[in-house]
Amino acid sequence: MKKDSNILFIVYIMIVIAISELIGMQFVKVGNLTILILPLVFAVLITMIVGIPAWRKGIIQKIYSDANIKFAGSNLIFIMLPLMARYGADVAPKINEIMQYGWVFLLQSVGNIGTVILGLPIALLLGLKREAIGATLGIGREGELAYISEKFGLNGEEGRGVLSMYLVGTLFGALFFSFIPPILNAVGFDYRALAIASGLGSASMMTAASSSIVGLHPQFADTITSFAGASQLVTSFMGTYIMVFLSIPLMNFMYKILKKERAIN
Repeated sequence: MKKDSNILFIVYIMIVIAISELIGMQFVKVGNLTILILPLVFAVLITMIVGIPAWRKGIIQKIYSDANIKFAGSNLIFIMLPLMARYGADVAPKINEIMQYGWVFLLQSVGNIGTVILGLPIALLLGLKREAIGATLGIGREGELAYISEKFGLNGEEGRGVLSMYLVGTLFGALFFSFIPPILNAVGFDYRALAIASGLGSASMMTAASSSIVGLHPQFADTITSFAGASQLVTSFMGTYIMVFLSIPLMNFMYKILKKERAIN
């Protein structure tokens, strides 16, 4: 019975992916700005709408069963691996040019600790408890998702925090990062700086940001894609060490002061 439920769940996922890909990337004009909506955003919207509790009856109830939700959470990390291979393929052709700006990529990664400094106090003020740990350890992307999953599991409070950030980032982050680059470009930022800033650890946000930059500078499409991919790789790689050696100690220090207990043991 459980095996049949998993098969049904996987078939449902494939149908959602097919529908999302058929919709494709959509460009929405808002004044002088063009917002890019990725198929990933449509996939999240479809599964969220179909999964509304009031509608979970019959076959929908079987698809959104507790067993399938746990199955999805425990296997989510495996879909991240092909992304790393894709980034490497994009980076390789421009590796010499990328190495000239190597220190910039490293410095950009340190900015990830801002989620703890700014986000943790706000999350606790809003009433979050242990959920704040998963929600503010990073921007809730692959690295933080993997760490929280291994440390606490995705069904606990910390897991709910990081998964919430992951979904919010997927749904709204891609939209946000598709219209920020045109604004920064208009005030004089170099296209290479914007490309480097695109790689903050999120595949959907990086794709949205770099695609909007390519739309502004199509003649530099290869450089923009390579710089964004390299930044994404560095952030994904260095982000793990920054998280372990900077973000986690900082979170433990701040959480202990604010909540009188350790955040991560």
